[in-house]
Amino acid sequence: MKRAVLFDLDGVLVDSHHAHLAALAGYATSALGHRITIADLPSEAATTPRDHVLAELGHTGTVNLDGWDAATATATLTAGVFPFVAEALAALRAAGIGTGLVTLRSRQRVDWLLPPGILDLLDVVVCYEDAVPKPAPDGLLLALDKLGVAPASAVFVGDMESDMHAARAAGVTPIGAGWGFSNPAALTRASATVVLPRADDLVDTLLSLTSLE
Repeated sequence: MKRAVLFDLDGVLVDSHHAHLAALAGYATSALGHRITIADLPSEAATTPRDHVLAELGHTGTVNLDGWDAATATATLTAGVFPFVAEALAALRAAGIGTGLVTLRSRQRVDWLLPPGILDLLDVVVCYEDAVPKPAPDGLLLALDKLGVAPASAVFVGDMESDMHAARAAGVTPIGAGWGFSNPAALTRASATVVLPRADDLVDTLLSLTSLE
């Protein structure tokens, strides 16, 4: 039976915590006309919707997408792929397991964040413009359809409560990435089947889960 592992991007494959906060601060500085630093952001800014964070800082109206892209492009320079990613993806491929990425990022931003060598190890990439975003299950189901894998034969590794909800809605086993944006307790509350506090056991855990009948 064909099996698959799907991944979220930010906080799971890419260490973008600081970059996300920097983008928020950079955009707010430009939009509000005075300097906003990461220290000025709300305490839960990393896991709060962008528009809510900016509103709390005093931003009104809709976000200017060109301005947000500019802030993101600058901040992305501080982000990088986690050291374990290439080895984990290669191990899954060697085991005959399909791999995919389902992210709220646009395709352009994915290309900013992931080098070609990592993209080549992913069998399918589903971005913001491809499907209704999480917590809707659409992106996961689209990725699995492209892979030819049934939801019951797949797992999704994410670091946000919305990731866990999307996986459950899609009929996919949700795995919490405790090294990401949300703390492990939040992922457990969101019904993650397993929450890994670190990525050390990621490959062994995924191989074990995908080998179950």
